[in-house]
Amino acid sequence: MKYHIALSRQFDLDGIQRKAEMGLCPRHTMWILQQQLNAVVHQPDKTIVTRFDRLLARIIGQPEHWALARKLSSDLSSEDLVVCAGEDIGLPLAILCALRGIRAKLVVMIMAPDRPRPKILTKLLNWAKPIQLIMTNTQQKADFLQQHLQLADHEIFVYPEQTDAQFFNPGPMSADKQRPLIASAGLEQRDYRTLAAATQDLDLDVRACAVSPNASAATRVAFPEVMPSNMVAQHYDWPDLRQLYRDADIVVVSLLYNHYSAGLTVLMEAMACKRPVVITRTPGLASTLIDLGIVTGVEAEDPAGLKQAILHLLNHPEVAAAQAQQAYELFLEQFTSDGHVESIIAQLHGLEQRTALTPGDRPQPVGELPLMNGMNRLTQRLKPYLKRT
Repeated sequence: MKYHIALSRQFDLDGIQRKAEMGLCPRHTMWILQQQLNAVVHQPDKTIVTRFDRLLARIIGQPEHWALARKLSSDLSSEDLVVCAGEDIGLPLAILCALRGIRAKLVVMIMAPDRPRPKILTKLLNWAKPIQLIMTNTQQKADFLQQHLQLADHEIFVYPEQTDAQFFNPGPMSADKQRPLIASAGLEQRDYRTLAAATQDLDLDVRACAVSPNASAATRVAFPEVMPSNMVAQHYDWPDLRQLYRDADIVVVSLLYNHYSAGLTVLMEAMACKRPVVITRTPGLASTLIDLGIVTGVEAEDPAGLKQAILHLLNHPEVAAAQAQQAYELFLEQFTSDGHVESIIAQLHGLEQRTALTPGDRPQPVGELPLMNGMNRLTQRLKPYLKRT
């Protein structure tokens, strides 16, 4: 089996690894996966975009995703297995493989299955079965996909959250720390307004790894109109962010209510550094850990509840230490980058075994399937495009 990894955007994986070896950043999971599988990594390239790619980008993804899918699909065979690191590259590749009747094994990570375009396209593509395995990061998303697409259990996989234990790990606090510190980080679905309201009159410092309030509207981040005197939001380099966690008495992940599992990266990083966590209750892993008593949960946009949770942990350091220890042990058991990659590789090997035992018939091109007249017309229009590879 020849392994491939198709990325949604460009990364200098080797450069990131060199920095990781110097202790300057965490390892990238796709680099670890590449090494374990001896895989070829494919990245979007804007220099090979055609007008056809720009036209098809109106369906989903960006023109460079279609350009990569076009280039990659022309070289695939039944001996190839492709891991697509997002629906923005995975669905274009699946469409082109379906149109061409290519039997390559496709594994696609889908992060937003209930958005209109992925929802419609995955339903249409499910008729042609170009995707053998869908991976996602929450059980809620998996349940939606399984019901929406009528998938068997072996066709859907919830991979564990992760961070790199070689980089994020417990360490000493800074020597110049003078009073309690609350740390936070991230922009997606963040509610720094509630965090500010909860802590503005407390004798402590609040430090957030976040850029300016000029983030795009799609990011959905709530900053206070006026930053309290004890709160600073700024950018931190990787080593400084790790030290921020280590210095923190509590890491607070204050979120707007969402179904997208926002905040889990910061949660993992805090757990890896053995810090107690207060997090907004949202569906998925956050609620599971709250219910287990491993982290402290609060309701969305509730400054009084958040203040009470912070004060409880500050006033009961033994409770905070016990939660931090439980969280750290669970992280090492279930959420390291290496364990994350191992779980994905196990799924890929299972897929290989199933397809080797039951190879099935060669998929028909989508144009030969009774999907819909619009798709048939699209197939005819794309014939010249498909030859330009």
